[in-house]
Amino acid sequence: MIQLYYSPGTASLAPHFILEELAQSYELILVDTAKQEHQQEPYLKLNPLGKIPLLFDDGESMTESAAICLHLCDRFATNSANFMHPSLATKERAQLYKWMLFLSNTLQAELVTYFYPERLLADPVLAEQIKQSAERRIVPMFEYIDQHLAKSGTPYLLGDTVSAADFFLFMLGRWSRGMQKPARAYPHLGKFMQDMFARPRVKAVFDQEGIQAPYF
Repeated sequence: MIQLYYSPGTASLAPHFILEELAQSYELILVDTAKQEHQQEPYLKLNPLGKIPLLFDDGESMTESAAICLHLCDRFATNSANFMHPSLATKERAQLYKWMLFLSNTLQAELVTYFYPERLLADPVLAEQIKQSAERRIVPMFEYIDQHLAKSGTPYLLGDTVSAADFFLFMLGRWSRGMQKPARAYPHLGKFMQDMFARPRVKAVFDQEGIQAPYF
């Protein structure tokens, strides 16, 4: 049995999307971060890092949102040829790795700095400067993605077929909704965000997690 420990709208969102898209049976377990449950002993026994998400697959635990997404597709997407997950040793699979690492190592890292600048500097004034700087650095990252979608002329990062990278990008794009220029404001990236939101399984996840507008 798959178990996904989640908190609404956090990095557990992309694995949740993928579980729904793959039509897998799973148990969704809420970790109430408002009550600091992720820093309390019961959860820390499961995940000493105190981070979300946490996945259990046949009793084996796994952390890191991007890794969980890839694992779920490795495990379940093979039921349909190339659905959600390109075949090994193909150029599409190479591009999947490229995008997942760019999104998790580069864009997500800056978004974390944007949301938690006090982790770098506790001084409120300096923390605000760090936040503003992170937002400025995110702009060329969104521009890079927008230009890629424009050049490819396809709806998804890898082409005409949706992949784990698209659900991960949609999650990160959603996080930018409060910025001066969020993901939805870019012509091609904005269209991508609208198309992803229109997927029935995506909307189902928002309903399950109690996420309300503005969605992205």
